[in-house]
Amino acid sequence: MFVAPDPGRARLRSSLRAVIGVALAVAVAELCGLSLVASITGGLTALLALFTVTDSTVRAQRVTTALLPAAGFPVLALAATLHGVPPARDAVFVAVVFAGVYARRWGPRGHALGIFAFMNFFVTQFLHARPGQLPELYAAVALALLSAGAVRFVLWPIERTVPPAAAAPAPPGTGLARPTTRQAFQATAACAVALGIGQVLSQDRWYWAVGTAWWIFVNTASRGETLVRGFRRVLGTVIGIGAGLLIAIPLHGAPAPTAVLVALCVFGIFYTAAVSYSWMMLAVTVMAGLLYGLLGVLDPGLLVLRLEQTTVGAVCAGLAVVLVLPVTTHATNDMWIQRALRCVRTCTAQAAARLAGSPVADPAPHAAELELFLGRVRLSLAPLVHPLSPYRGRKARARRVLALLDECAVEVRGLVSVAADPDASHDARLAAACWRVEAAVEALLTPEAPGGVQRGAQAQHRPAAAAARVDAEPALAHLHGLERLLAQLDGPLRSASRSPLVGA
Repeated sequence: MFVAPDPGRARLRSSLRAVIGVALAVAVAELCGLSLVASITGGLTALLALFTVTDSTVRAQRVTTALLPAAGFPVLALAATLHGVPPARDAVFVAVVFAGVYARRWGPRGHALGIFAFMNFFVTQFLHARPGQLPELYAAVALALLSAGAVRFVLWPIERTVPPAAAAPAPPGTGLARPTTRQAFQATAACAVALGIGQVLSQDRWYWAVGTAWWIFVNTASRGETLVRGFRRVLGTVIGIGAGLLIAIPLHGAPAPTAVLVALCVFGIFYTAAVSYSWMMLAVTVMAGLLYGLLGVLDPGLLVLRLEQTTVGAVCAGLAVVLVLPVTTHATNDMWIQRALRCVRTCTAQAAARLAGSPVADPAPHAAELELFLGRVRLSLAPLVHPLSPYRGRKARARRVLALLDECAVEVRGLVSVAADPDASHDARLAAACWRVEAAVEALLTPEAPGGVQRGAQAQHRPAAAAARVDAEPALAHLHGLERLLAQLDGPLRSASRSPLVGA
């Protein structure tokens, strides 16, 4: 979290914007005379709207934000109406889980709508909302979405000045071969079992087990990713409960300091989400404790129960991904590494064209895209580099791949910075160096006997290294650095071991 790159301070800016959006939503609800429950609902709605809407264009983000009530309002009504009818409530909750995960096949919009629907059911249980409160809850949600939209699209439109996010690759296959379909069944099974066990532990706070199982499946694509995410969720919750005992309980729900600390938690959630799930869960857990304090129900026993429910949800999610239509990490690792390498190639070509004087070439969007792909690579390789992983050979190779790809990103950022300088001059050797980088990437992406590509890449790299010693021009230096790193990647990616990296 402390060393992860933040190009353009995008995480910092989005975190500060989230604090403003949530604060505005709560302030508007309070000014309109809504109850504390409605104000909390509004704040959580704004947080979800800013956190889950990740479409690649501003226009698509507006449409998705406008569609959130269509997914949330019916679920909110069902959850409040069925609150006193546990069998029907539980059945509907499980159905919402399946539909919410299944909707991910429709990309970022389906993903956001699915999460929003699930969380509306969850928040209703969290606040013990009743049918009589529906009008003000609807008002709070509507006002929160307007507030979040005003901050996101009018007051601080960050997305207008940064490159669009990379679109997620289309999931392969149909039916049960589609990852989203498998995950829908896995999440449903995990949440159903977590619901039952959670109610044995507590008839009032069982929903934390379901929420844990649900969120563990968000942004994961394989068995290993899900297991690591479950471990990190429990770890973050444990630390967050310790922090809650020291921070939330002594406040006794005092409004002013609680509001300040909740704002800090919102910032922490957004700032750490992309780089550390454990730290994000720490912020979520502390925020939940603070909200319980506002509602006047916080005590040490409640925090302990939260840990028990979280553990139940994590165990249920882990069993589900192992036993119900399991998805291995082979295809996931291979896909994201290849996409990152192709992005390096594209960015290099665009930078060289820009330096050559092309008015339309722009490597900056591809550099931002590379950061997103590297984030997915880290996520897919997380099971291998985890401290508890027993596969030492795979762990060492995975760490080497991550280190080399991170160095590639550094060289790419440097190249983009040079290309953005209007005074940068074109050198005829840039085209040759760019071609060598593209050839090195193609060599890594082409199936071949272990060692052959590395020798070829090193042979291509030797004259480039000699040229680098003669000419220290910045763009050429970055291109030569990429050649060297790509040559070194051949070893860990094409190991002759019985347990190759992509087969993990």
